[in-house]
Amino acid sequence: MTGGMAEGSTAPTPSGPAPWSGPARARLGLAMLASATFVYVTAETLPVGLLPQLSAGLHVRPGTVGLLVTAYAAVAALTAIPLTVSLEHRSRRTVVVGCVGLLALSQFVVAAAPDYAVVLAARILCALAHGVFWSMLAPVAARLAPPGQAGRATALVFAGNSLALVGGVPIGTALGHAIGWRFAMAALGVVAVVSTVALRRVLPPLPAKPAVSSEPPARDAARGTVRSQLAGVPAALRSGPLLAVCVVTLFAATGQFAAYTYITALVQRDAGLTGLALSAVLFGYGAAGIGGIALAGRISDGRPRLATAASLTAMVLALALLASLAHGSTAGTVASVALWGAGFTALPVVLQAAVLRVAPRSADTASSLYVVGFQIGIGGGALVGSLLVNAGLLAVLPVAALALAAMGLVIVLGARRAFPSREPARPAPSPRRVSR
Repeated sequence: MTGGMAEGSTAPTPSGPAPWSGPARARLGLAMLASATFVYVTAETLPVGLLPQLSAGLHVRPGTVGLLVTAYAAVAALTAIPLTVSLEHRSRRTVVVGCVGLLALSQFVVAAAPDYAVVLAARILCALAHGVFWSMLAPVAARLAPPGQAGRATALVFAGNSLALVGGVPIGTALGHAIGWRFAMAALGVVAVVSTVALRRVLPPLPAKPAVSSEPPARDAARGTVRSQLAGVPAALRSGPLLAVCVVTLFAATGQFAAYTYITALVQRDAGLTGLALSAVLFGYGAAGIGGIALAGRISDGRPRLATAASLTAMVLALALLASLAHGSTAGTVASVALWGAGFTALPVVLQAAVLRVAPRSADTASSLYVVGFQIGIGGGALVGSLLVNAGLLAVLPVAALALAAMGLVIVLGARRAFPSREPARPAPSPRRVSR
């Protein structure tokens, strides 16, 4: 069994890490996963903050730099399912560590790239690992969590998202402005290397499946397993609850990124804020998101529908404020942006928890479907936003976004199997095993 220990063993392997023991070590593992999400979200969005510098340094138009984000989302969406399924038999620790290592490599390539083509190639390399990383993330967090606390564990891991918005992107942008975009990209690569080493040292073996034989599987059998898992994707999509979660994800992400891509323009339009004041509002978005994640993590395990509906309702109310009452009001704009951050940042936590709940036996494949829906939402939302802004319809963005979020909310309220009012009762857990 690749990278694993025998079930029930208490002694470390000669060259492997010490046995996984105790809730403190589990929390440390979750914290290291959160650091990896911090790096990933910062890397994915940093080109937006450094768009003018990248445009000038690579001698391309700003719209061409924007393709770095669009291409990233497209590649991640297209490759998440096949790559995740092809790695089903590998140790989860090996896969997660490898994904963060590829991210580090891509950042160093971007920092040294002589032209736009090399930067684009490095972004595509990172995107190939992106879909796999996010597909594995929630299942790994759930395996580290105590029984019945998968939601809280996922919330802790996803706190890295908000920390990236609060600190990672602003700091990276400031470094790019002060010293240069290449230095900012290289610095993020160094952080990714540190995260890779920490994950390798802290995570337990996390074998893909319990060993049933001491003999290694035949190559043909492994290929047959991958083929059968790929064939199972359509069957997974025919699962009503999983399909409902994916559709809610698609609607919410499309609406979010149609408006969020142009949040700076919306805040400037409504409140006239620029410079440090504008940065403070965006900081508030991420800070409120941390609060939203903490609240969602506390209630999502016991009351899934309430947690999901509350997140989408906060989005709808915030976007409605931006579309109407906040126009011309600094206080209204700040309040609506904070509520928006609290609502949407919590949403991936409750949706990932829903994926694990409705597809516990195929968590990795189901999570990859969720990632595809999210990435399509990112790319589609950014495209919708671009079309509306280019047509001079900036004011329509919050309306379009809240309409999509409201559609997701309707599905949540109606899909009772996917989003039950109470978490179904589960059998009493067996004693915890060392190898997870």
